[in-house]
Formats: sequence, structure tokens, C-alpha cells
Amino acid sequence: MKRQLIRHKFWKVSEKLTSKIFKEQVGEEKLAKDIIQNRIVVQKYGGSSVADPDRIRNVARRIAKKVQEGYKVVTVVSAMGKTTDSLISLAKSVSSKPDERELDMLLTTGEQASCALVAMALKDLGVNAISLNAFQVKILTTKNHNNARILDISTKKLKDYLDIYDVLVITGFQGITEDEHLTTLGRGGSDTSAVALAAKLRCDCEIYSDVAGVYTCDPKLYPETKKLKYVTYDDMLEMAATGAKVLHSRSVEIAKKYNVRVYCGSSFNDEEGTWVVDRIPEWLEEPLVTGVSLDKNQVKVSIMDLPNDAKVVTDIFKRVAEKGINVDMISLVKNGTSTHVSFTVVPERLDKIEELLNETLADYGAKYHFYGKFSKITVVGTGMRSHYGVASKLLEVLSEHGIEPELITTSEIKISVLVPENVAEELVKSICKAFDL
Repeated sequence: MKRQLIRHKFWKVSEKLTSKIFKEQVGEEKLAKDIIQNRIVVQKYGGSSVADPDRIRNVARRIAKKVQEGYKVVTVVSAMGKTTDSLISLAKSVSSKPDERELDMLLTTGEQASCALVAMALKDLGVNAISLNAFQVKILTTKNHNNARILDISTKKLKDYLDIYDVLVITGFQGITEDEHLTTLGRGGSDTSAVALAAKLRCDCEIYSDVAGVYTCDPKLYPETKKLKYVTYDDMLEMAATGAKVLHSRSVEIAKKYNVRVYCGSSFNDEEGTWVVDRIPEWLEEPLVTGVSLDKNQVKVSIMDLPNDAKVVTDIFKRVAEKGINVDMISLVKNGTSTHVSFTVVPERLDKIEELLNETLADYGAKYHFYGKFSKITVVGTGMRSHYGVASKLLEVLSEHGIEPELITTSEIKISVLVPENVAEELVKSICKAFDL
């Protein structure tokens, strides 16, 4: 009975934790040590890498080469091409507001298809491989459908399969709850799956996509951008969280927490990629600004005429959090006897925000308004900790374009500005030039 109470308490607390992978389990340490004695690597291939049969066969050849080099390979794959988007559209054609649990049941089929196809291609090459889904590997998650977080992965299951097979092809983006309901991990979930597996196996993680590494800016926005040989977890975390698409922020959080070295490269060529590491090698000078990211499709939510009471603002954001809504770029201004609060959200969460605000603000006699379309531009660099002048140069560039930012947020290593979406790309180019990126 005591053990059941402790277990129940853990699952309650874990709902509030970020990427809580490791639960203490008897024998886990020994199993991890057994695994690390072998040469193991985790590889993740994104949707563009497995978009059609030819690309799937290409991925299989890359994995087979790694096996020939003496590695056991744990491969994580995303759904083929735009499969996830197609499945979401299909769901919305049937229901205007698809049930979140049933949507997860649908979305998990995308990764399962690509996973099986990659395993088939590997077997044709004579590789001893097996495809596995989240249930078979026991990737346990929270119960937040469409945006679940990983709680634990069974090391014993991984070891049992690795004792038999050279390659495990595992579905990314998905998990199961303790009561065995399927969940999905949200945008970028396959990155998170891969790094979590590498954390469990205590090995490197290689992330392959259609981009040959991490750049100072998206090459599609700024063709003159420079590729980074190394980038720190801190810089990568900020860049990923603010729009850079090479890695998802949750995967970087896990990599930093468990010191997983992550390599980002292209699945279409052998061009040298980028290592995401704890610190830049001593022989490399730390740059003032590491990169610039752009996060489009932002909506500004403004709440006016709230009472001048900190408990009121706390209550609103507590309710937002309970709905599983991520907010960003929070601004609070007091004006006499009232308080005005602004923050940004993605449009996909507007329905939930509107429903919540309609319920909540009636209690306080306040009103709200949505503004858009905006984009968030973020300048990132750990060098900001010891240098000054980044903010003034950034605002100078905006001023030259006649732009006054809607919101500004800062941290030790980043500055973000919210600007009109129609001028954002031009501003990014000018910022890159100003900082020699």
C-alpha cells in the first residue's frame, strides 16, 4: 500500500516536470552499464529524409553503413513527408474540433508506417533489424494528449532487443501513458524521442534532416549565413525555442540535462555538420552573437483593466498553465488603479485562450483583445554575458527600418522583439549583416 501511494504521488508531481526521463528503478544502473560497453548510437531521420521509397532506401543504406562500422543503431523516424499535416487535415474534415485522445490515435499511425518501411529496407540489405512502437519500447509519458512529456523509457526493453538485433527502428513523436493510452509529444517530438533514448543509453545522438547543420540564421532567409562547427546547449536551446527548426527545444533541454552530445547533419550528403555540446572547445573564440532566429505566426493577447492585484495576474497564468497553453513574451504595465498584461501565443491555441479568458475575466470585469500577425525575432549568444551593445545595435537596425517593436523580452543570452510579420524577413537580413552572421 505504501509503495502504491508513493507511485501515485510521483505521477501527480511528474505532470509538472519538464522532460523528466529517469525514474529510479532497481537494476537500471547495472543495465545502463552493460549497454554502454557496446558501441551504440541513436540516429533520428526527419520527415523529409523518409518522404518517399527512394529516400527510405537511402536512409537504410546510411544505417547499414553504421552497422558495418561496428555500431548497434537505435533509429528514430518521423512520419513520411507531410503525413502528419495530412492526418490533421483529415481529422478536421471529420470533426471541427477533433477529440485530443482520438487525434493521438490517428497521428501515431504516421510514424508507425515509416518505421516499418525503414525496417523492411534494412532487411533487404541483410541488416538484422526490427521496427518497434512506443508501446513495445515502453516510452512512458504524461497524459497531456497532443503535447505529452516523456517520463521514462524502459532500459530493460532496449537491452533485450539490442541483445538480438543490430538495429532498432523506433517510432518517434509518440509514447504511452501508465494506463496504456497512446500520446504524441507535440511539434518536434521525434527529436525529443531520439535524445531521450540517447540519454537512457548514454550515447551520442545524430539528428539528420534536409539541413547540413546549425547555421547562424535560416539559409532560406539569409543565404550568406554561416554554418557553426559547434554550438552550446544554451545557445541552441534559445535558438530552438525561438524559431530555429534544426532541433526542437525540448530535445535540447534533455541533451543539456543528461550531457548528450548531439550531431546535426544532412541525410542527403556527407557534408560536415554541427555538434551541440556543453561548451565550445577552448581553441575556438566564443562569438558575441551566435545566431538569429525567426518565429512567425505569433498572436499578441492583451488583457486590459485588471485590478492592481498580483494575485489576479497569478490566477490568470495559473489557469493558462492548467490548460496546457504555452505563453511567451509577457509584458505587464500598471496604470493608476489598473493593470494591463500582454503576451504572445501561437494561433493554434487561440480557441483555448479565448474560452479561458471568457470564463476568467468575467470575475474581474476586465476585457481582452487579440492582435496579429506578428513575428518574433531573437538574437542569441552566450557572449552577451560578458559583452554589451547587442540591444542598442538591434534596436538601431529596427529604427533604420522605421519599426518600433510591440514587445521586447531579454535574458542573459538573448534579446527577442515582436515585429509586424510583413517586415520580419527583411529585418532578419539586416540584423545578420549588422552582426556579421
